[in-house]
Amino acid sequence: MARRLVAGVDCSTQATKVTVLDMNTGTVVATAKAPHEVFGINGARESDGRDWITSLATALKATGHAGELEAISVAAQQHGLVVLGRDGSPLRPAILWNDTRAAQDSDALIAELGGPASAIKLLGSLPGPAFTICSWMWLRRTDPAIAEAAHGVRLPHDWLTEFLTGEAITDRGDVSATGWWSTVSSGYLADVMDLPGVRLRAGMLPRVLAPDEPAGHVSPAAAERLGLRPGIVVGPGTGDNPATALGLGLSPGVPVISLGTSGTVFTVSATPAIDPTGTVLGLADATGRYLPLACTLNCTMAVDRVAKWLGLGRDEIAASSAGVVVLPFFDGERTPNVPQAAASIVGLRHTTEPGHILRAAYEGAVASLLKAVGIIHQNSSGIDTDTPIILAGGGSRGSAWRECIAALSGRAIRIAEEPEPAAVGAAFQAAAVLAQRNVEDVARELGRVSPVVSAARPADNTTLQRLSQTLDDLSAINNP
Repeated sequence: MARRLVAGVDCSTQATKVTVLDMNTGTVVATAKAPHEVFGINGARESDGRDWITSLATALKATGHAGELEAISVAAQQHGLVVLGRDGSPLRPAILWNDTRAAQDSDALIAELGGPASAIKLLGSLPGPAFTICSWMWLRRTDPAIAEAAHGVRLPHDWLTEFLTGEAITDRGDVSATGWWSTVSSGYLADVMDLPGVRLRAGMLPRVLAPDEPAGHVSPAAAERLGLRPGIVVGPGTGDNPATALGLGLSPGVPVISLGTSGTVFTVSATPAIDPTGTVLGLADATGRYLPLACTLNCTMAVDRVAKWLGLGRDEIAASSAGVVVLPFFDGERTPNVPQAAASIVGLRHTTEPGHILRAAYEGAVASLLKAVGIIHQNSSGIDTDTPIILAGGGSRGSAWRECIAALSGRAIRIAEEPEPAAVGAAFQAAAVLAQRNVEDVARELGRVSPVVSAARPADNTTLQRLSQTLDDLSAINNP
């Protein structure tokens, strides 16, 4: 059988990645990536959205198969804000998901909605500073001229898909993380968009596609820029987390921890997840189901920073943390919600070695993620008690991450077989729309996860309790 090639894109925080897939066999034919710049200080994190297109062109060319593709679909970082002018070009750099400047706007929005409980009931999630609506409110408050000049508001995946097709579209998985679309009602929220601090016209937002609905076809201009054939079909795309779930062929109740610049915990749920604490986001997935998710800002990059300071390789951890606790909140934190937090080290002794501190940094990052697993279980259709945790993202290849998650969770560990599951999930979308098939069926058939790489063991509850107590004691202190 002649191979038929499709591509999935993952435009993440620091790079754009492309995976080329043979849709007949699920075999990955080629992968490539190209970096793009993230800039900003004092809580600001921005990128020039036009650079994402340059990176996409570079990565597609590097695969060596751009001209053979029959379909393409785009996944990208969730929450980001791309503001378009009358001509469809960005009016300013894109505000990224890990920008914390909208903390006061988040507080104002929650208050305007009647408090946390009311906000969660309406939106399905507590809109923290990362939410697109809060970034929009920050922009309207700090640069009203740009906000008034805006003719379109897009998520990163929307912007790239619109570049490909000329169509203003999004999908339910990505739009569910904006704050102006609800998983509860499955639609845009006019009352929220009309709030004084928001003032967002419905015509500025993209149409929401069904999971198997094509976004359109690659335009001649986009084809020339990217080295694609004009007219090939474009999938609906989605956010990076729903795409990762697709790439794993994830079933309801199986927990995933994705280890990248951010750390995320999620599962597929048959029912909407409503978490009254606000820790878990009640998102939609890319199949028509739901994706309860919790996110931390500080994950692999934070631990790598500690390793560099200590002069250690990232996997040079000690056998224990010897009573040391590290809260690696270098960029503020989202879980727990302490956007102004700084990193902390507690429990140093004369006998403390660098390897103890580095292990404690891993444990500090892992503790928040494992706490989120329990909260997701309580507020969704449930997480299977005995099923292994699936690790994804760049950190999943690290022995120290596997060791610390296995030790603190007590669960067996499996990993995503492909290192870029979000790009693979987007490729599954492309294959589904090309074959006019259900995307869930395609993902279930082609998604691959490794056998168990770390067996279940008794959980290290002593360390977990020490971490939990320190988080409780220092969260308020770390959030002046």
